[in-house]
Amino acid sequence: MDTSTTRPDGGVSRRRFLRTTAVAGGVVGLGGTAGVRAQTQQPETIELGGDTAGWVGRSPDSIEGDTNPTIELDAGTKYRITWENVDGKPHNIVISNRSGGTMKRTEVITERGATQSVTFTATPKTGSYVCEVHPTSMRGEFDLGEDAATSSEGSVSNEELYFPKGPSVRLETVVTEGPDSPLDFVVPPNSSDTYYIVDRSGGVYRYTERQGLQSEPFIDVSDRLAEIIGEMGLVGMAFHPDYQQNRKFYLRYSAPSREGTPEDYNHTEVLAEFTANDDGTSADPDSERTVMEIPHPQEIHNSGSMAFGPDDGYLYLGMGDGGGGSDNNLGHVEDWYEPLEGGNGQDVTENLLGSILRIDVDSRDGEKAYGIPEDNPLVGRDGLGEHYAWGLRNPWRIGFSNGDLYAGDVGQNSYEEINLIEKGNNYGWNIREGRHCFDPRAQEPSEVSTDGTCPTKTPDNVRGGEPLVDPIIEYPHAYRGRGVGASVIGGYVYTNDRVPALTDTYVFGDFRKNIDIEEPSGSLFAATKGRNGEWSTEEVTVANGDEGRIGNFVLAIGRDNDGELYALTTTDHDPGEGTGTVSRIVRDPSNAGTTGNATAGNETAGNATAGNATAGNATVGTDAAANGTANATADANATAGTAANDSTGAGSATGSAASGSNGSDGSNGSSDGASTTQGSGPGFGALAAVSGLVLGAARFLRRNDED
Repeated sequence: MDTSTTRPDGGVSRRRFLRTTAVAGGVVGLGGTAGVRAQTQQPETIELGGDTAGWVGRSPDSIEGDTNPTIELDAGTKYRITWENVDGKPHNIVISNRSGGTMKRTEVITERGATQSVTFTATPKTGSYVCEVHPTSMRGEFDLGEDAATSSEGSVSNEELYFPKGPSVRLETVVTEGPDSPLDFVVPPNSSDTYYIVDRSGGVYRYTERQGLQSEPFIDVSDRLAEIIGEMGLVGMAFHPDYQQNRKFYLRYSAPSREGTPEDYNHTEVLAEFTANDDGTSADPDSERTVMEIPHPQEIHNSGSMAFGPDDGYLYLGMGDGGGGSDNNLGHVEDWYEPLEGGNGQDVTENLLGSILRIDVDSRDGEKAYGIPEDNPLVGRDGLGEHYAWGLRNPWRIGFSNGDLYAGDVGQNSYEEINLIEKGNNYGWNIREGRHCFDPRAQEPSEVSTDGTCPTKTPDNVRGGEPLVDPIIEYPHAYRGRGVGASVIGGYVYTNDRVPALTDTYVFGDFRKNIDIEEPSGSLFAATKGRNGEWSTEEVTVANGDEGRIGNFVLAIGRDNDGELYALTTTDHDPGEGTGTVSRIVRDPSNAGTTGNATAGNETAGNATAGNATAGNATVGTDAAANGTANATADANATAGTAANDSTGAGSATGSAASGSNGSDGSNGSSDGASTTQGSGPGFGALAAVSGLVLGAARFLRRNDED
């Protein structure tokens, strides 16, 4: 989020960590169908004057001179509101959704003539703009016409949803006012209270439970990054299993093309080793040892996550197929499947793309800066020895749980999938998308391919006729006209009992709800493996989120060494525009393991009353630490429960959410009746413990803007 403030003397103040110069010019995407742009969409400008009597329109001409004008917006379009403090009184601006939750907020400024800007993308839920200090007199509405949201899934039956409503949780803010796009959450071995958060712009930030977020980056490699467009940037981190002794850790980043990368390729993906200082509070960028350099033809499908195997100590790396639609653009080699051109996902001899790699960082193989484990599946066979499993499009977040390796693989036209990664497996891309045959000319994959057949294995002369392995979980982008998800986010099996509703489930996410509407509407899901091996999945209700969901873009799921889970999110996936948040997933007290319609205090399911939420001091369950105590003014008390109130908790009040949209690979075609065996599998419960949003107190920022 751009919340820059310009003083009359020309000085500019910004939130710390905002690094627009390092990340200008791109849009993160998870490689699906929303369209990857080479440059950031330029926002349309709205100008206002602000004084205690109200907002006064300045531009466009349709609002000039109007007090608190109703501003017409188009869903999916980016806007920048710039306003001037006319009377020198304390003012700020908050962009709210139609339910009153905060989408964007600026700091309070008091200097006459100072200007402030806020950038946001309009969604069907965008509702109003308001000054928190004077919410009665300084309040205007947005008009999205036919785009305005008119329905809520709260009243939809499970039969109308692809994934039924499941357990209810809450989000507890751990970090905000920090990284713009937190892509990874990493914990050193044998550490219980220290976490490291990877920001796409090039910094890694250290957080401790006692001291909070370290003011300076643990390490900053932004000067080594190529221009951040598509899904490029600092994309992953892993600590060496012996980190407490050797202080070694590893970063994945997108660098300008290096020697060995073809001239027409976009960049080089780098895996590098670094060494931290003795107390682990910082690391020297000059300690870098390059481990791998992989030419990358496009700016998307970078994947990036990696993890050390808990049993073998080897490093596993997720590699996308190189980008471009259908795995057949620049840099995509030919494979065995004649009906479709290209296929890095199916090729294992020409490059290291479209696969899970496994290497030994503690040894050397000839001139390589790493070793290749002798039991890798292609060692001694036709193929590159680094490959561990293949047939993947864009494995967005991989992670071990109970010794098993799970990967979320982002789809193209219609289906998202979760795969259980095993040695030597071929997961089917670009022959199959999910459990369906892939046809790039069709909006929806069919059960037959372009030549009338749909292979279930490779030919006998291709690695002995290996099977194309189906995912353990799949889901369509849309079902019966409703969005299900756009880009899958891999997660972990939750093995603790602090959040009983999630115990023994695989918790994963999705970047946003509707692939056709670019709004921050990320989701969480919980999947359970049945006795017959089939997985059943439910959508997790976020009790303090926006309409039961996170309300921001989901970028990653993190896990600490105690096994607790975290959601990494952002409010805007354009570089430098978002506010990143890391939130712990905690128990919803109103859930209590019950099913049906939950009622908690004065909150009826789906409709929260403001009775117990005073504008002065709000304490709501586990969210008190995240929100603190709000000291409200008389103006705020006059409108408690309406515009001045934030939704308390880690989710909507802080603007948590995350990044990545589906890339330029076709269009979504799944619609009414999209079906897979997943939809009717066993174990789909009817848990519907849905609690309403708890209205809390407005937090008023009354400090002067600082340099």
